[in-house]
Amino acid sequence: MKVSWIKYEKDNRSFRLPQALGFDVFSLSDLEKTDETMKNLIKQNYDTIIISNEVAGFSEDIIKKYKKNKDIKIVISLDKD
Repeated sequence: MKVSWIKYEKDNRSFRLPQALGFDVFSLSDLEKTDETMKNLIKQNYDTIIISNEVAGFSEDIIKKYKKNKDIKIVISLDKD
């Protein structure tokens, strides 16, 4: 199982623990590249992708495409607010 996290680069609160532990946390400088980044992670055999709520708003088709796929899990992290 390969897990990755995606967040906006200006988001200093999300996924601090996985990042501190050395897990694969990707920071996007351009939120419009959310779908492209997720496609690349799937090609790299990541089967679980956790994205921040802010980033999820910029995914147009990837979340819908993999919603019912049993091999790829896309999880939207809830805000702590």
